Amino acid sequence: MREVFQQELAEVQTRLVSISEAVETAIKLSHEALHSSDVQLAEKVIASDVNIDEQVDSLDEYSIDIMARQGPVARDLRIVVSSLRISASLERMGDLARHIATLSRYRFPEEVVPGTLAETFREMGQLDIQIAGLLVELLKTESVDVGDRIRQLDDEVDALHQRVFDVVLSDDWNEPSTVTVDMVLGSRYHERFADHAVSIAKKMNYLATGEWTEAEDDAE
Repeated sequence: MREVFQQELAEVQTRLVSISEAVETAIKLSHEALHSSDVQLAEKVIASDVNIDEQVDSLDEYSIDIMARQGPVARDLRIVVSSLRISASLERMGDLARHIATLSRYRFPEEVVPGTLAETFREMGQLDIQIAGLLVELLKTESVDVGDRIRQLDDEVDALHQRVFDVVLSDDWNEPSTVTVDMVLGSRYHERFADHAVSIAKKMNYLATGEWTEAEDDAE
C-alpha cells in the first residue's frame, strides 16, 4: 500500500509539471501573438486555456481523492495540500496568458502595442517566458535556487510594469484612451503572471522546509 501511495504522490508531481509546461507554451504563444498581430496564434492560446483548466480540475480531484483514501501526514500531506494551491496559481497563469492573447484578437489587424512601449513589452514578455521555463524546472526538481531566480526575475518585471505607468502618465503620451487601457491591462497581466510564479516558488519552499518564506503570498 505504501508503494502505491508513493506512486500516487509522484503522479501529482507529474501532473503539475504537465500543467506548467502547458502554461509555458501559452505564454510563449501569447507573447508572439501580441507582437506579430497573429490572430491565429491568439486564438490558439485562447482555445488551449480550456485544456489547462481541465488538467487543473483533474489534478484537484485526484489530490482530494488521495487525502480521502490515504490520510497523508507530515511531508506527504504538504505535497497534496501544496498541489491544490499550486494548481490554482497555474490555472490563473493560463488565464493571464489568455488575456494577453485576447488583446491581440480584439485589436486585429491593428498592432496592440505602440512603438513607445514596444521594447518594454517585449522585455516583459521575455521575462515571463523565462519565468515559466524556470517554473517547469522548479516543479521537476524542487530546487530552492530556481525559486530564488524566479523571484529575481519578478523584480525585473515589476520595474518594467512601473515603466509602463510612467510612460502612459507622462505629458508626452498622446495615444487614444483605448490604447492606454490596453497598455495598462497588458502590463498588469504580465506582472501578475510573474507574481503567481513567485507564489508557487513560495509553496515549493514550504514543501521542502515546512515553512513559509513570508506570512502571506502577495499573489493570492
